[in-house]
Amino acid sequence: DEIPTVVGIFSAFGLVFSVSLFAWICCQRKSSKSNKTPPYKFVHVLKGVDIYPENLNSKKKFGADDKSEAKNKSAMPKNSLHLDLEKRDLNGNFPKTATKMQGSPDPENSSPKHFAERKKDSVSPDSLKSITSLSSEDKQDKLGTLFFSLEYNFEKKAFVVNIKEARGLPAMDEQSMTSDPYIKMTILPEKKHKVKTRVLRKTLDPAFDETFTFYGIPYSQIQDLTLHFMVLSFDRFSRDDVIGEVLIPLAGIELSEGRLLMDREIIKRNVRKSSGRGELLVSLCYQSTTNTLTVVVLKARHLPKSDVSGLSDPYVKVNLYHAKKRISKKKTHVKKCTPNAVFNELFVFDIPCEGLDDISIEFLVLDSDRGSRNEVIGRLTLGSSAEGTGGEHWKEICEYPRRQIAKWHMLCDG
Repeated sequence: DEIPTVVGIFSAFGLVFSVSLFAWICCQRKSSKSNKTPPYKFVHVLKGVDIYPENLNSKKKFGADDKSEAKNKSAMPKNSLHLDLEKRDLNGNFPKTATKMQGSPDPENSSPKHFAERKKDSVSPDSLKSITSLSSEDKQDKLGTLFFSLEYNFEKKAFVVNIKEARGLPAMDEQSMTSDPYIKMTILPEKKHKVKTRVLRKTLDPAFDETFTFYGIPYSQIQDLTLHFMVLSFDRFSRDDVIGEVLIPLAGIELSEGRLLMDREIIKRNVRKSSGRGELLVSLCYQSTTNTLTVVVLKARHLPKSDVSGLSDPYVKVNLYHAKKRISKKKTHVKKCTPNAVFNELFVFDIPCEGLDDISIEFLVLDSDRGSRNEVIGRLTLGSSAEGTGGEHWKEICEYPRRQIAKWHMLCDG
């Protein structure tokens, strides 16, 4: 009886000893593992910063510490960059004292370039305000001058327009401080003749020297026509910028004596509303919780007839803009041969920013034509900067989110 008892006691002591030894080994491994630096992949994913100095320019930086590091990187030699990287803690962050040192550099060690920048920043706010106000007024008042010539060829019964040049155009590209101008010309009121010049790159004084000849226009009808020049700046990534326009009524202009040279000041574009363009009924609802904009294109009425086939085949194209850049587009189905179309089509747009301050939406009513380019029947813009019913409608959907608000709007000229 004593032998099994002794064996049991020794077995119990052995089990306790083995369990305690295993626990001690696990604790030692855990402590040694916590003291090691985490692998580079973890730091890279967490902070989004490469630890190698030569790759810092090509990596994206996240976090306040990395932003401050990027600002002062140009003023720091490579040696100090290695030291800063070595000062990171286990999570890849910089200590707070290092951030303060970066925010307030030592004036004794500052380069002359930093002092020059400080001197430039020391201009008084009043003088800056006056300078900006003057520049904005100049931009609004002076849009340049357009030079062109008019002529009528009696032998060919042709009306000839030569667009020579434009001078003193404003810069529409804020980065390069220049424009890529071109000109669209339309003969009103029928809008049958539409032409445009080539785009001239990076110039504020474009010399086009392009001649457009319009045949089949009797000389007796010249007095009833109006020339409309639209000056634009080409933009590859968004909608072209409208610089201004020039309207030339030909009533009273005598072209029987030969070519007539003319020049006109370019004026700001005037969005002309026309009762003949028809109306559009749209409904909008802003969901602040999901940050989405629901647009319902309901009806169109009193749309004008097309020139050839009589009735138009309308459809609506919906463009969403953020800071004047189109970010999304939708379109309805085509309604055949009707001036009063019923669409009842719903579109949901995701808003990339909080609120609707920088958002605008454009409705283009077009006439579908398989044989040629689709003609714009009318245009409607809703946004915070829109005038008339477009601005009022936008204000209501901002003040009353989660409410579907519908309104009729007069279409403007396309």
